[in-house]
Amino acid sequence: MKAAVYYGPEDIRVEETGLRDLGKNELLIKVKACGICGTDIHIYRGEKGSTAVTPPVILGHEFSGEVVEVGEGVEHFSPGDRVAVDPNIYCGECSYCQSGKKQLCRRLNALGVSRNGGFAQYCIVPAANAVKMPETVPYEVAALTEPLSCCLHGIDRAGISPGQKVAVIGGGAIGLIMTQLALLSGASSVMVSEPVKKRRELALQLGADRAADPVHETVEADQFDVVIECAGNRKAMETALKAAKRGGTVLFFSVPSPDEVLPVRPFDIYEKELTIKGSFINPSTFLRAADLIAHRRIKLEPIITHAYPVEDIKTALAMQSSPDAVKVLIRFD
Repeated sequence: MKAAVYYGPEDIRVEETGLRDLGKNELLIKVKACGICGTDIHIYRGEKGSTAVTPPVILGHEFSGEVVEVGEGVEHFSPGDRVAVDPNIYCGECSYCQSGKKQLCRRLNALGVSRNGGFAQYCIVPAANAVKMPETVPYEVAALTEPLSCCLHGIDRAGISPGQKVAVIGGGAIGLIMTQLALLSGASSVMVSEPVKKRRELALQLGADRAADPVHETVEADQFDVVIECAGNRKAMETALKAAKRGGTVLFFSVPSPDEVLPVRPFDIYEKELTIKGSFINPSTFLRAADLIAHRRIKLEPIITHAYPVEDIKTALAMQSSPDAVKVLIRFD
């Protein structure tokens, strides 16, 4: 099969590779679409992913496809089923798994990070990590179940109450999903701060009350009950802390560079009685994300701006880092 294999920083090669035998309780998926995530960009540059990366490995953890073969013991899937795949695999035995915080699993594995993933024509996945999707859901949309599920965990962490004012700092794919989820959670208004005009326009189309250009506008200080940071740079993080009102919550959701350092005045946290939270991957939110997609409660088609064949993986990775893109997919026709 054809696959994009990661060998190390800035070294990803499209080549023919084989598949191991299908094991018990596993599915063979014919991949139809796979999203490019910020984590993929970090790994490609040689930075840390959600878990350890040991090349060579096939990246791609946001994917959907068709079941073509089921392994021994699989009861609930059949060839022809349309599925989305949750990439995260937990040990189930460590103290975090046993205490309801499996996202912090000490032995976390992930398809497309530490195991072969979706930048390939076929992928073997645990049956427990696949979720059936309706025929009415395009494969390109189903591939975004994973980022939506991560955003759901972030929204749960943010704890938005009906009637609260929310700011989303960063209007890329994640920020645009967060905007919609904040509205579904009951936010009375959502302001999106984003320097790229195309993304600001999309934010307004998807329900934001206001879209500000941080290059020419200053985001109001001390005005928002909840601030969700989705940009991954120091200025955005500093803006998030300033924008939160007294007693507010700031959610740092983005994946910044591992070497990024944020100057923080502890007195501001003390005086404003801020609650600062992080959010890591998608524990127990994948089914909820699939249901939101199946019932058309979230709009994902508008954020998909580019799609490439796997042969153009380097071009696709470069495009995902460009302000001209929102969400880039690898598509297998």
